[in-house]
Amino acid sequence: MPRSALRVFAAVLGALTLVAGCSGGGDDGSSRGQRPTGADVTIRVPADAPTISAAVSLAKPGDLVLVAPGVYHESVKIKTARITLRGASRDKVVIDGRLQQPNGVVVSAPGVAVENLTVKNNTQNGILVTGSAKAAAGLPGQSGGYDTGDEPVTLLKSFLVSHVTATRNGLYGIYAFSAQNGVIEHSYTSGSVDSGIYVGQCKPCRIVVRDNIAELNAVGYEGTNASGDMYVVGNRLVGNRVGLTTNSDHQEKLLPQRDAVIAGNLIAANQQRATPEQADGGWGIGIGIDGGSDNQFINNRVADNSNAGLVITANSDIPPVGNKIVDNTFAGNGVDVGWTFPSATRGRGNCLRGNDLRTTVPARLATTASCPQAAKSSSPAGSWEMPKAPGGIAFTKVAAPGPQPQFPKATTTGATVVPAVPDLPDTAGIPLPSASLLTANALVQMS
Repeated sequence: MPRSALRVFAAVLGALTLVAGCSGGGDDGSSRGQRPTGADVTIRVPADAPTISAAVSLAKPGDLVLVAPGVYHESVKIKTARITLRGASRDKVVIDGRLQQPNGVVVSAPGVAVENLTVKNNTQNGILVTGSAKAAAGLPGQSGGYDTGDEPVTLLKSFLVSHVTATRNGLYGIYAFSAQNGVIEHSYTSGSVDSGIYVGQCKPCRIVVRDNIAELNAVGYEGTNASGDMYVVGNRLVGNRVGLTTNSDHQEKLLPQRDAVIAGNLIAANQQRATPEQADGGWGIGIGIDGGSDNQFINNRVADNSNAGLVITANSDIPPVGNKIVDNTFAGNGVDVGWTFPSATRGRGNCLRGNDLRTTVPARLATTASCPQAAKSSSPAGSWEMPKAPGGIAFTKVAAPGPQPQFPKATTTGATVVPAVPDLPDTAGIPLPSASLLTANALVQMS
């Protein structure tokens, strides 16, 4: 959890004193219901169990928990491997935290699928998938991150989040921390005070984030210390304050961040005012690389970001090294590509090739830093006047999303089998996205 999130979390906790005395709304599972007999059964809520939490507590590996339309005031904790939690209707099955619970759904067991439902109004996260006991308990570590002590990192093995709407949550919409071998797909996030989708502390990640919409967040997608077979492909990251960041951070383990593929995304118009205000003041940036290394940015459409399309900088003592920016289209940005480093921490070996560029800082960057570059070659750098971020709005005031696509045959399909390792994309087959990517299901449109 980066320090910006921790500052916001502290502010959220302070604000929650205003609702002190209200019911927590959770279910302790005391009214359990009854699991149908047999293997790989469907447990229906509320027909077989009165609450989602009760149904999950009854489930065995291979079971499907199928939830009928309704508003559920619960924090659902999934500790049993290989179960599927699915809503019968994505827009009408709503887990509503009422600003009284930290997480909508917490997954701490492998092979779990969460599908076709909405999570909102949680003080921390809509969906949290994690192998960290501290994270699952909702308790940040004493030094600012979840796993900052000497204990080894425990990675949750395999997960799926699909067709989920996560809106108006106090930190992250969909949050995979200390987890690997997973997929986040066909989902929608908005109103996240930090990031709509966040992947942190995994190595190798072997995670695919694909075909999602992230809008009206402080940051659309953030990958912190997320390294090794980390793919962000075909997403619409439009209308946030910052579209996408990939970065290294000392408050999480597995430094530095490296080896992610960001390909085929639409990253545009990320200067939306009616969004939660990011603590670190980011504004008008499409892509930010902050101390990340050996990442590939391929066939992205990066447009109309008022500060910069893509920025490379260093995070304190961690330089960005060997990032490749290849075959992307830039248009209408304040600066298309800008590299700026602290004097003591200079980037090395970063390069560009085949991009549609108009403006760079420093000038002629496409020529002076063309691919390939020697790993130890010092990257050129410059500076430009960056606009100050305007004030934002409370995450509870962010515009509500419209209806989103349903999971196919949600009520007639059995439990989802989550693969031990997901199929990883072939970067050669990822096209440049159109400016209308996923536009039918988004609130923020490009100009």
